[in-house]
Amino acid sequence: MSDATNDDERIKEMSGLRRALIRPELGGMVGTVAVFTFFLLFAFDSGMFNAQGVLNWSVVSAQFMIIAVGACLLMIAGEFDLSVGSMIGFAGMMIAVFGITLGWPMWMAIIVTFVICIAFGALNGYIVVRTGLPSFIVTLATLFILRGFTIFIPQTLERKTIIGGIREAAEGDWLAPIFGAKIFTGFFQWLGDMGVIGVFTRGNLEGKPVVDGIPMLIVWALGLVVFGHILLTRTRFGNWIFAAGGDAQAARYAGVPVDRVKILMFMFTAFCATVFAVCQVMEFGSAGSDRGILKEFEAIIAVVIGGALLTGGYGSVIGAALGALIFGVVQQGLFFANVESSLFRVFLGVILLFAVILNTYIRRMITGER
Repeated sequence: MSDATNDDERIKEMSGLRRALIRPELGGMVGTVAVFTFFLLFAFDSGMFNAQGVLNWSVVSAQFMIIAVGACLLMIAGEFDLSVGSMIGFAGMMIAVFGITLGWPMWMAIIVTFVICIAFGALNGYIVVRTGLPSFIVTLATLFILRGFTIFIPQTLERKTIIGGIREAAEGDWLAPIFGAKIFTGFFQWLGDMGVIGVFTRGNLEGKPVVDGIPMLIVWALGLVVFGHILLTRTRFGNWIFAAGGDAQAARYAGVPVDRVKILMFMFTAFCATVFAVCQVMEFGSAGSDRGILKEFEAIIAVVIGGALLTGGYGSVIGAALGALIFGVVQQGLFFANVESSLFRVFLGVILLFAVILNTYIRRMITGER
């Protein structure tokens, strides 16, 4: 009896190294340290780590982070959404059409856009769970449908594919600042006055700090990461997400509402894409039909770097956030290091391949698969 107990895998002691290797965040942690070390060595004096430089790569990282959170939870649930990039472009264009072309109040344009996009996410999920078709195919179709609408609608109404004037239309609106404003502006002005950060010394901006606040884009990114992490690791619904992606049929036998979980994750992914879109149009003051191209793949790559398995049932929101941070630092770091910016795409391909191989190797090592 004692020998059988000693052989039971459920009560065997696990070494510290083994515990570290099965953490989904491991790849993201290692990658983050490596990337920061590289740029600290080769781009430290370039301005990348002064106040303006930190803000630049933080904003880019936040963009990746917002869509990576939704993609991460959906991937852990065992599904993909390739329509995220088109959803970003479509959402931005709908805000412009409603708020500029049709003259709606900006708050109404934003809310209606959220409703429409989340409904598309629900439709994606419904089709996937009811037909059994791969989410790759279903959302690929949605990718083309949304991109087509994003081009067709403004061309039909405005005879152009870029609609501006959003920033002016949002002035005085109660909802728009939640996506387009900056916080802690007084604190950063104080830092500038104290000489902690630089200030402009000429023109109309004289005396204004080079960083005048934290954009709401960053606040949204951090808020979604915290929400996603707590949802995944501290709630019963988080257990359902893991179960739905790990073994959907076994989860159903255990009483997990797998179909509902997956549909809600598609809706949440659409919500994250719409948050990205609203922040983007508020920053640029315009909407373009080419916005969001390839963002779906960048989100998936960030999630994979963060340790999620392509087969579902395993992953971490914190890991996905670290993957997004790596993207932002590298994209901006190449510029500061005077490296050809087109190499960023090369980096994405290489790091994706490396992450998939590493994750597969670790999974096989831990589970004993061949």
